[in-house]
Amino acid sequence: MSEPATTVRVNLAERGYDIHIGQGLLAGAASFITDRRKAKHVVLITDDNVDGLHADRVADQLVEAGLEVNVMTVDAGEASKDVDVAAELWETMLQEGTDRQSVVLAVGGGVVGDLAGWVAASYARGLTFFQAPTTLLSQVDSSVGGKVGVNLPGAKNMVGAFWQPHGVVIDIDVLSTLTDRDYRAGLAEVVKYGVIMDADFFAMLEANADAINNRDPQTLIQIIARSCQLKAEVVEADEREESGRRAILNYGHTFGHALEAATGYGPLLHGEGVSIGMVCASRLAESMGLIDSGTTSRQVALLEKLGLPTSLPAGQDPAELVSLMWRDKKVQDGKIRFVLPTRIGEVQLFDSPAQQAVVESMR
Repeated sequence: MSEPATTVRVNLAERGYDIHIGQGLLAGAASFITDRRKAKHVVLITDDNVDGLHADRVADQLVEAGLEVNVMTVDAGEASKDVDVAAELWETMLQEGTDRQSVVLAVGGGVVGDLAGWVAASYARGLTFFQAPTTLLSQVDSSVGGKVGVNLPGAKNMVGAFWQPHGVVIDIDVLSTLTDRDYRAGLAEVVKYGVIMDADFFAMLEANADAINNRDPQTLIQIIARSCQLKAEVVEADEREESGRRAILNYGHTFGHALEAATGYGPLLHGEGVSIGMVCASRLAESMGLIDSGTTSRQVALLEKLGLPTSLPAGQDPAELVSLMWRDKKVQDGKIRFVLPTRIGEVQLFDSPAQQAVVESMR
């Protein structure tokens, strides 16, 4: 194990928690949990892709540490973020004697983390929850901040809760098992942080694109830690989306979620939808006179250098996507809220720009 791990602290009003980032950290997952919670029983939720790659090894370590462990495996993919899948997990947990002293551990990507977190938040009115994210996307985004939930057929993440983990273990060694496409999808959220909050970080990504593409360990630790720090700053300021500050994290997501819904939650990876959505949002900002074309061009150039899509898939109707946006949970008071850049490193919220401008931004 490489030492020391980089630690990002998330300080919240009621309770804070640590995010440990480094190499080989899954080997210490048992002690990470037991140092933070006196537990005898762990419900480890994973998917059928991650089970043999990482989850079995973590389960063995937990057993060796004297814990009772139940491994529950769901199908890999967005379709598992479903109310029926959650109900099956609740029933299995009941049969296995899960009680309020049990701990839920998510070992997997964003789907597993969101689903397991929702199950933890809702079973017995709330169980202690830990995350061991195994994709870059989940390491830099969904494992941080406590938003958990499942999808409805027409809307992403519509049923869920704010349920903060007691700790997050980010082992960059697991990224070696990702496909190139899955790895690159996670980079979209990394780029997002640069656009919305940190121009210097965006420039660092531009300067180090080759190292990022080559999955250089030290570069990965650096960009993951900075991404987590930036998200933590937003979550600390607006944990439950009450002030509006946390909404800036949705840059690219209004377009991206509509694309995911239109394509049936699967053919388009979440990060790919966000990548396309950021370009659309930037073009919309251009049309409104908020930025010049160079701001959009820099984003397109970086995203494409990182192997991410920047335009709508063939056959997608922009007008249909606008109609899907009205089902998004971010619609408030009959208005669609868009997060739009005013420069690299800064975004603002805008309510319901002209519909034709939104359509044109996707062409």
